[in-house]
Order: sequence, then C-alpha cells, then structure tokens
Amino acid sequence: MELIGSVLFSVLALLVTLGILVTIHEYGHYRVARLCGVQIERFSIGFGKVIYSRRGKPDPKNPDAPPTEFAISILPLGGYVKMLGEQGGSEQGEVLDPRQRGAAFSSKSLSQRAAIIVAGPAANFVLALFLYWLMFMTGVSGLAPVVGRVEDDSAAARAGLRANDEILRVNGIATPTWQEVRIRMLDRLGETGALELVVINPESTQQRALVVPIERWLVDSEEPDMLGDLGIVPFHQFIAPKLEEVLPEGPAAAAGLQAGDLITSANGSAVTDWNDWLKVVHDNPGNTLQIGFVRNGLPLTLALQPVIRKGADGRNELDAAGRIQGYIGASVVVPQLPESMNRSVRYNPLAAIPQALSETRDNTVFVLASMKKMLLGLISLKNLSGPITIAQVAGQTASIGFEYYIGFLAVLSISLGIFNLLPIPVLDGGHLLYYGMEALLRRPVPQRVQEWGLQLGLLLVAGFMFLALYNDVSRLF
Repeated sequence: MELIGSVLFSVLALLVTLGILVTIHEYGHYRVARLCGVQIERFSIGFGKVIYSRRGKPDPKNPDAPPTEFAISILPLGGYVKMLGEQGGSEQGEVLDPRQRGAAFSSKSLSQRAAIIVAGPAANFVLALFLYWLMFMTGVSGLAPVVGRVEDDSAAARAGLRANDEILRVNGIATPTWQEVRIRMLDRLGETGALELVVINPESTQQRALVVPIERWLVDSEEPDMLGDLGIVPFHQFIAPKLEEVLPEGPAAAAGLQAGDLITSANGSAVTDWNDWLKVVHDNPGNTLQIGFVRNGLPLTLALQPVIRKGADGRNELDAAGRIQGYIGASVVVPQLPESMNRSVRYNPLAAIPQALSETRDNTVFVLASMKKMLLGLISLKNLSGPITIAQVAGQTASIGFEYYIGFLAVLSISLGIFNLLPIPVLDGGHLLYYGMEALLRRPVPQRVQEWGLQLGLLLVAGFMFLALYNDVSRLF
C-alpha cells in the first residue's frame, strides 16, 4: 500500500506540474492571439480525445465567431491552442468564410504571427520569474556550506581546503548554502580548467582563495557527485552511536541489541560516531560483524548480521553507486544542528524582484550551457530526463516543502521555454525559423519544404522523447 500511495502521489505531482506549465505556455499563445484579433477555436490541456469542455465568453473583437472551447483532453503530456486559419487557410484545404478571413491566423502580419508564437515560451519565463520572486519573498533556507572532512590526497585537499572551512564563493558567486555550492559546481560539469573557491576558517578572519583544477570534469558520469569527486564531505554534527529504537522484527533485535545500547566497536575497529556505524552496516549486507557495545555501564559483545535493505516494493534498495545496502532495524536520535548552521534569507516584495531576475537569468544560462555540453559530448546524454523522472522529482520536492517544489517548477518552466524555442519544426522555434526565412525571402516558405521540415521535426522530437523515456526506465532497474 505504501508503494501504491507513493506512485499515486508522484503521478498526481506530475499532472499538477505539467498542468501548470502547459496551461501557462498555451495561455501565452492564447492571450496574444486574442489581442491580435485571431479567432481561437479551442484551448486544450492535453492531446487526443476531449474528456471535458466548456464554452467561453464571446470575443468582443469577433462577435460573430463562436466562443472558444476550453477543453481537457485524455493525454496530459502537452496542450495546444487551435486558431482559425492556423494552417494557412484555403492553401491547406481549409475553406474560410470571407467574413472570417480577418480573424484568421494566416491573415495576420508577420510580426503579429511571430509575437503569437513567441508568447508561449515567453509565458514560461514569466512564470519562472514569478515563482522565484515568490520563493525569495517566502524565504530561501538551507545549510551553511561548512566542510566536515576533506579526503586525503583528493583534489580539494591538494588545493588547500581544510575541515571546518566554509565555502563563501564558487567562481566568484556567493554560496550561502550547500545547494548553491552544488548549483555553481554544476555549471562547470564537463569542462577543463579550475574551480575557484573562496573559503574562511572559524579559527581565522582571513579569507583564502583556492584553485581546484578540473579536466573534462565528470564527463561520463550519469549521476555526477561533484563534492564526492573533489573529496569534500559536508559538515555533520557528531552523533553518538547510541541506539534510540530497535525494531522488534529486525536483525538488531534478533542479535540481542536493545534501545540505549552504545556501539563502541565493529570487528575490532573503534566506532565513535553514528555515521561511521551506518557506513559499517551499509557496507556489510549478509556479513557477520563482531560488535562491541556498552549497556548500563557494562562492556558486552555479540554477533550481528545486517540484511539487505529492501524498498517498499520488495526489491533491493541501492545506494547512489548502485550497490546493495545493509540494514539492521535500529535508529538514533538526531540532535538539532547549531543555529549558526541554518541559513535563511527573505526579501521584501520590492527587493525580491532583482533576486528573481538574477535567478531566472542564471538558470537560463545554465540550461543553455547544459544543452550545449550535451551536444558536444561533455555531459552524458543519460542525464536527459523524461516524465518518469519528472514525476519522481516533483513528488519528492512537493513532499519536502513549498520552497523546493516551486524552485523545481521554475527550472522546469525555463527548460520548457528554451526547448520550445529550438529551431525545430513542430516546435515554436521552428515556426519562428520559417518566419525569419519569410522575412528574408519576402514570401512564405514553400509548402513542400514545410512538410519535409515537419516530418524531420517530428522525428527529432520523437527521438528526444524516446531517449528521455529510455533513461527514465534505465534508472528504475
């Protein structure tokens, strides 16, 4: 039941997410078309068979035209605005009443048609701007980017990064939280050069500039771990390995461990921190461990065999590296982090505007750069995601909190706007390409060329969708 509930929640989050993005995109087309006097026959969310519809109010500019049909169709992965004469009027076999020709899309000037097409992607950028503005007003929170440990002989260690350093800037951009650090590092995936870090240590008031060399950084990585690759382990508060709860049916209870036991060693190696103990359990599914622990002040030992962790669906639950994990059915109380580790920034409505503009600009540049790197082979195409991954991330961010969900929605809206502007026939950018050619040639692009372009565009978009769906399915198994 837990698995079914999780799947249903993810599907619902996907439908809500796509519903918002598609509605805003198509509304951009719709609103500008109405302003230009184009008759709108149907505004549909989804494709295929209409499952619900209603008629809107008559258009004052076209009082003789039937009101627009607003519809929800059975396939939710997209939407459309059907405009009178959109396919070129009688040239395409669509016979228009002489009284309607002035309200046809094909009768409008080149600049008006271009404005109608641009309005869809533009609406997605406006949505992203609004969402970031809302996010900065309600508050952006996260953990301070304080380094807990630096792996020996790692790139970060050779650059001079030390434990307890706080990362203030990455490549000149302020990073108040770990999330910002990861975002700024994502900008450099696939590149050769250097990461420039500015850090400060609590034992000193002097900031230090560090240079971490990178070369084709994580080019072939499907799930890049930037911090791990550099040898950076984020700070975590010390947690004593004292059991708070032991599940009755778990391996820990079967071996004889009880709530209140303090783990002190595993196979002769000292254990002083809960995270070290978790790593021991994680790395030893099916192996017998000799455990030292203290109960009521008395040192004791026992044998413990972690089992393989299972997911709600009964399958082996893998870690980020694709390995099985050990599980014993015990937990610990996690104390609150020091207040100094929590970062929260909130702006008033006016001050949030430049922040939202900056965030929209930065993420637009990031999406464009990522697409370019994929085309050049600097980022693996396996990072391309489809509806299954979107559903999972939408569900996860929605369950974490409002701030994370609207941030995800904003990035997705920017991505949708950019994708639609690609010069591929069937996309908005393909229409704009034809209009640009029309402006240069002083006549419309020949119909046969448009038909060839349509077939090529459908093939390219279908290829993108197939690759994204293949990547989604591959991640599940």
